Amino acid sequence: MSVRAQDDGRGAHAHAHEHDHDDDREHAGAGEPIALEDDPDLIVVRSVGIDIGSSTSHLIFSRIVLQRQGARLSSAFVVVDREILHRSPILLTPYSDARTIDTRALGDFVERSYAEAGLAPTDVDTGALIVTGNAALKDNAERIARAIASDAGRFVCATAGPHLESRLAAHGSGAVDRSRSGRTVVNVDIGGGTTKLAIARDGRVLETAALAVGARVVAVDAEGRVTRLEPGAQAAGRAARMRLELGSAVSPADREALAAVLCDALVSVLATRRFAGLALGLLVTEAIELPERID
Repeated sequence: MSVRAQDDGRGAHAHAHEHDHDDDREHAGAGEPIALEDDPDLIVVRSVGIDIGSSTSHLIFSRIVLQRQGARLSSAFVVVDREILHRSPILLTPYSDARTIDTRALGDFVERSYAEAGLAPTDVDTGALIVTGNAALKDNAERIARAIASDAGRFVCATAGPHLESRLAAHGSGAVDRSRSGRTVVNVDIGGGTTKLAIARDGRVLETAALAVGARVVAVDAEGRVTRLEPGAQAAGRAARMRLELGSAVSPADREALAAVLCDALVSVLATRRFAGLALGLLVTEAIELPERID
């Protein structure tokens, strides 16, 4: 599922973390797929991306074609073609308690995803593992990232803070490209535990911020009892006039009230161009000034 609110005359971009897969191939230019035998400066690598978020985790396996920039007297390579080989199911990130990611369950998911892709770790040439949002704040986040990366192949491994995640989202959503013609674009990335904002203009990200608004700020079990409270949950609960504690019951009406409070806080920032009231209390970075004009 993709939830995307694009240019409605104001240039604000919003997207959620689950995506449609309408096109599993990307080319640097138009025309037929590249024939490798036609160009000795082309190399092919298999890559995997592993995203561990506070709400969901998933893997994408890709075949990437790189081309040496020989015409520019450079030894640098650029991506000229990418084909998605396999997408894993989207997993609700497992937790063993409120502060600890379930290492075994997550490791089993990664192994299963490799098997479903028909690949072994030795088949992967390169890849990236990134731990994002509130998942990066969990007690064992960095240890999990290192362990999975060491088992899964040759990896770049990172735990992303809110500013880096905001920048990645702005580039990945296309907001930065949209800003290249002099337009000011604000990208809004709604995740499981945080929402990231990025202001882009002239093809550059100028400022970023994040606040504790997300789909799983309060996690509940099948019986509706609270199993995890992310940063910002208590402040949002007070604003919704409810008391949130681990093990307490949260009714469907309570969840709707909590969601409304969080949505109002986010919308108020975009509408007024400033952080005030609950939105100010939900900030996980320093506040930024949103431009009056958003294209």
